Amino acid sequence: MRPSGRDVSEMRPVSIETGVTKHAEGSCLIRIGDTHVLCTASLEPRVPPFLKNSGLGWVTAEYGMLPRATTTRMRREATAGKQGGRTVEIQRLIGRSLRAGVDRVALGERQITVDCDVIQADGGTRCAAITGGWVALRLAVNKLLKTGEVLSDPLIDPVAAVSCGIYAGQPVLDLDYPEDSEAGVDGNFVMTGSGRLIEVQMSAEGGTFTRVQMDKLMELAEKGVTDLVAAQKAAVEA
Repeated sequence: MRPSGRDVSEMRPVSIETGVTKHAEGSCLIRIGDTHVLCTASLEPRVPPFLKNSGLGWVTAEYGMLPRATTTRMRREATAGKQGGRTVEIQRLIGRSLRAGVDRVALGERQITVDCDVIQADGGTRCAAITGGWVALRLAVNKLLKTGEVLSDPLIDPVAAVSCGIYAGQPVLDLDYPEDSEAGVDGNFVMTGSGRLIEVQMSAEGGTFTRVQMDKLMELAEKGVTDLVAAQKAAVEA
């Protein structure tokens, strides 16, 4: 039995509220269970120096957790003068995941920065950030299409992510914190709406896992991403 009482293949409740900030070109608040992440997408008429005059656009991301996103207060990274290694790793993951679903030629020489701020954490924050980040990106690109600044849709395919792991000897979908903290195997699966893999992060803690278990986790991830993509599409079409 999972601590939440969910079936092994059951996601936590998912909701995506769009247009939650006034100024960002695209924004949403994604809630996956008790993990809540605010995602905004900002358009900029420039690209990094290495892309100047290339005709290619760029999508990048920043990630952070508010001090009381967790059970005890965390010190703001700004007060330490630098980002932690976990933060840097996650925001790079978000950026390259979102870029995998973008036609950068069609986007043109402009940058979209997706900011993901964790308001409340209960496991799977990076997966929620990627999933909500795509919604914010979709809304920002919709504005470019509406104004005619881009002529063809640069978003090739939705991008979403979900965690899976082995908890109490069973492969389970969408780990919450109690499961994540005790899972013998923990993985993050980033996929497109058409089912293509972008990235898989898998590791065992104090044990090993078999190919059969890996295949089962992959099946669970495919189901989870299908559910998340449906929620994304419903949010942007609302």
